Amino acid sequence: MLMTQAAKEFGWTLNYGGIALMWRGGCIIRSVFLGNIKEAYDNNSELENLLLDDFFKNAIQKCQDGWRKVIATAVTLGIPVPAFSSALAFYDGFRSERLPANLIQAQRDYFGAHTYELLDKPKTFVHTDWTGQRRSCFLHYLQCLV
Repeated sequence: MLMTQAAKEFGWTLNYGGIALMWRGGCIIRSVFLGNIKEAYDNNSELENLLLDDFFKNAIQKCQDGWRKVIATAVTLGIPVPAFSSALAFYDGFRSERLPANLIQAQRDYFGAHTYELLDKPKTFVHTDWTGQRRSCFLHYLQCLV
């Protein structure tokens, strides 16, 4: 996704399949998996995310339960697995239309009057006067500290 966004912003034409295969040339990542990445981009050169390719979508779906169990076990045992857990959080966020990110927008508005987008009116951003005092709750909180 990062390279796709950079390509859009800078007007680059990137061969994502070819980029994936470059890793075979001298890197520790010499996996058949790289061939699957190339194939995904050969099938759809406009692919925005590998999770939208059937091979990767099915592979992740098939392994998802085990992935969740590994993370849950690690957390229960106090073993940090930041790459596994953040990747799972990204996956859950990527495949879900509505999540706690909507709540984060409301919290940011509550504390700093940052506005939030109405779900029933896309591209409509509003601020709610949460305290009824026409000021951000964060400023109200700071005034209470003085």
